[in-house]
Amino acid sequence: MEKNTPRPDRVRLAARWARRRAVTPGQRRHRRRMSWLVPAAVVAAALIVAACASSGSSSDGAASQPSHAVGSASSSSMLKTATINGASVLTNAAGFTVYSFAPDTPTTSKCNGSCAHSWPPVEGPATAGPGVTGTLGTITRSDGTIQATYKGHPLYTYLGDTAPGQAKGNGLNAAGGIWLEVTTAPKPTPAHAAVSTPAAPPATAPAQPANPIPQGNGGDQDADNNGGPSDGDGNI
Repeated sequence: MEKNTPRPDRVRLAARWARRRAVTPGQRRHRRRMSWLVPAAVVAAALIVAACASSGSSSDGAASQPSHAVGSASSSSMLKTATINGASVLTNAAGFTVYSFAPDTPTTSKCNGSCAHSWPPVEGPATAGPGVTGTLGTITRSDGTIQATYKGHPLYTYLGDTAPGQAKGNGLNAAGGIWLEVTTAPKPTPAHAAVSTPAAPPATAPAQPANPIPQGNGGDQDADNNGGPSDGDGNI
């Protein structure tokens, strides 16, 4: 009779079947439940880590935003010059013309409310850019904000200027006064301008020569003025 020798695979299968038989139905359910809980716990942990990272980045951004806003609010307005319509004109950093308001004083702005909407005050303090040599200063407006000044004039821009290089507000009579562009140098005289010459003195009449005919009737009281003795004709 031939003897059968079990193969290694059969031995392993038999051992696995025996272990399954030894596990109770309750233990099998517990193992299935644990097999689902482990991945779920891993996913939950990953979500918690991601949420913490997002919260950290959001709080960092929120913390940095106020400092950036404060920095921009406290930064100075830079003024420079540009040639507009042949004149050297004061402009803001973006190249928009800067104006002065005739009713203003060196310490007080007379442009408030709707006027300040159409003519926005230049924020102070201002710094001098290229070409700016005049004295810069500041005043405190009625609303508590700081406005830049140049040579004692509070400074404004104009909403009507829609692009750099424009000066549509120059010479306007609005909001109770005249608005003028702030110039940093006098407007140059055109090269082709006529040169005035002094007027010529008036002509004088030439001196007249003396009358050769003796006057006073020639001394003989005759009308012929011949200067001879009286001819007895009755002085005719």
